Amino acid sequence: MASSSKLLKLAIPLVRTHGFSREALARSVLELPPAEAHSEPLSDTAVSSLFGEGDNARRTLVNAWLTEGLRHMQSAEDKVPGTRPSLREVLRTRLEYNEPVLAHLPEAFALLATPTDTFHVLDPRPALRHAGRIADEACFAIGDQSRQLSWYSKRISVASVYTAAELHQLTSPNTAYTFLDTLLEKSATVSNSLDEVSLFSSYIFKSWRGIIKSSGIL
Repeated sequence: MASSSKLLKLAIPLVRTHGFSREALARSVLELPPAEAHSEPLSDTAVSSLFGEGDNARRTLVNAWLTEGLRHMQSAEDKVPGTRPSLREVLRTRLEYNEPVLAHLPEAFALLATPTDTFHVLDPRPALRHAGRIADEACFAIGDQSRQLSWYSKRISVASVYTAAELHQLTSPNTAYTFLDTLLEKSATVSNSLDEVSLFSSYIFKSWRGIIKSSGIL
């Protein structure tokens, strides 16, 4: 049996057709090289053993997809070899990563933000981690060397801009990149208005809650 990490990687491309589902995880073994490939998907018991019971398996897949999205951002550095990408290029690259699975993202975010299958109480921490990790990766890619308070201010600004652009992408994908450009032009204003971490946290979580509720899931 292939490792769970290998199967997770193979399941990520299946999200576009099967969503963030246990079925995508089960069918990952069909994508193995011919010498290892199975003739049938994994059993439900095997999916639970490898990735978690119930919706925990789906959360495992969502988190793997998000981590792969961070790696995908690095491809912005390859577009013009030898030069640093702009912040615009890096964030556009991350939005592009969303495109094949846009229809499944509200449900994926709802899974992460709802810690149990019984109570629909949203947990803000996954939203903050998602925005923060993208901001960190983006700032690293552009070679940001901010220090102390400037370091936090820069990441607050980037995280806020990206979250707003992602919400816009889900409701109006055709204008997402234009909207991102507009936000980046006003990013200094965004940064100044969100200097306080509490305000930043509230902004990010409310935006993510909007993504989830716009789908009618919660």
